[in-house]
Amino acid sequence: MFEEENKPGTNSNPYNNYSYGNGYMGNSSQNSYSYGNGQQSYGTYQYSSNGNMNSGATNQKPAPKKRNTAGIAVAIIVAIALLTGGIGAGYYAVTNRPELFASVKDGSKQVEETQEEAQDETAKEEAAAEEATKAAEDVAEEESKIQTTTVAGEIKAVVTDVTGVVSEVMPAMVIIHNNYTASQNYFGYVQEQEAQASGSGIIVGQNDTELLIATNYHVIEGADSLEVIFTDDASVQAVVKGTDQDMDLAVIAVMLDDISSDTLDSIKVATLGDSDSLKLGEPAIAIGNALGYGQSVTTGVISAVNREVEISEGAYQTFIQTDAAINPGNSGGALLNISGEVIGINSNKIGGETIEGMGYAIPISVARPIIDKLMNEETKVKVSDEERGYLGISGVTVTSSVSQMYGLPLGIYVAEVADGGGAQAAGMQKGDVIVGFEGDEITSMDELQNKLAYYSAGTTVKVTVKRANGAEYNEITMDLTLGKAMTDSNATNGSGNSGNGNGSGNGNNGGSIDQQPAGDPNAKSGQGSGH
Repeated sequence: MFEEENKPGTNSNPYNNYSYGNGYMGNSSQNSYSYGNGQQSYGTYQYSSNGNMNSGATNQKPAPKKRNTAGIAVAIIVAIALLTGGIGAGYYAVTNRPELFASVKDGSKQVEETQEEAQDETAKEEAAAEEATKAAEDVAEEESKIQTTTVAGEIKAVVTDVTGVVSEVMPAMVIIHNNYTASQNYFGYVQEQEAQASGSGIIVGQNDTELLIATNYHVIEGADSLEVIFTDDASVQAVVKGTDQDMDLAVIAVMLDDISSDTLDSIKVATLGDSDSLKLGEPAIAIGNALGYGQSVTTGVISAVNREVEISEGAYQTFIQTDAAINPGNSGGALLNISGEVIGINSNKIGGETIEGMGYAIPISVARPIIDKLMNEETKVKVSDEERGYLGISGVTVTSSVSQMYGLPLGIYVAEVADGGGAQAAGMQKGDVIVGFEGDEITSMDELQNKLAYYSAGTTVKVTVKRANGAEYNEITMDLTLGKAMTDSNATNGSGNSGNGNGSGNGNNGGSIDQQPAGDPNAKSGQGSGH
């Protein structure tokens, strides 16, 4: 708190009073400005103006005070001397000690450099912070948007020249001729003639005695004999090694002793790739014996993968789809990637003349384990009709529609069991459904016929049937010794051939039937044949 006091004519301050003004101080009291508690322990600071500060004095002008001009002059001279001497001494010190000046200068420079570095560092940090902030804003903005397609940084040319790939893989490709007997029925008169169907194959390996070739099952189905033509036009007889009708795959074998040394030097084993890694749009090359005219090459791209296609009534299979032309005769040939690896086995063309650019191939990653299994099966040589063995039954194929309608298992419905035949001896009964032969699944009479063509009478085979037990079916596997052809009407020889895609049969229950056989309340339709 500031307190203003008016004290008359006293001076109790132990220190000097400081007076500022143009007037004189007399014994009269003056206004004092005190800062504190009212006791002037540090002196009274007085601010006065001209005139008598005594409240009782008259308004009389005081006499002027004389100035000491001599003293003032002496003080001025002394001050000038001191000033001049100080400057001179400083100049002397600097000029006679240059290292001091340099030290000071270097120090200043160092300080300036440090300051500049600090400023640069600060500027960098600020720039980094701004960049991070901008990046975060960009990320946030991008996350809020739907992404757009980007063009790959590396520009790749469209591959049109596949001559190098083709010349490398062509020695692994073969032509397959299926020589079969075609038969036609004209008003009860059966006419038979020799015929030939052509397809393609891929050399996939060899063992100590055989060269192994993969192809489609339908390429070698119903063959009386098989002929393989290599890239040097050498022709050699082949036999069936193993088949999987459901997957439409087969492996045939050519004896190494039947191949000349020149041909052995000219052929190669194909490299199998990985169809699971295929991408849509990547190049595809198809090689095969199109229309039976000889090996040809077509190119395209992978149009689709894992394409599910119905290959027969109720039966579906997964394929690679390509727009590389796959025509009749290409079946069993190779679908290749741009590296020359086999990525698929050309299978069929869906749609016939109504659809273009839709070829299909079995993915090699699916086919490989099946091919490996078939390569290790016992080589089968077709036996003559006189030596061929028979089960001793009459049966019909249970199709998927019949299976759904009547609740029957897929396979061959046993309509009759011949007296004295191998089936009766093994315990097979009428109404059983044959579902397996020698460990392989059986789904049609044609498939069973093709299997039996490689077994002679007197051979013991394992046959699996399903037998009705109330509303359920129990599976039974029996050892059955094949017999010779039966001569009675219940089990006469039935034969069918579908090497050209058309089947026909002879025998009491042979051929295609659409009505229920006599005495058979369960079978509705299917392929019937006596065996």
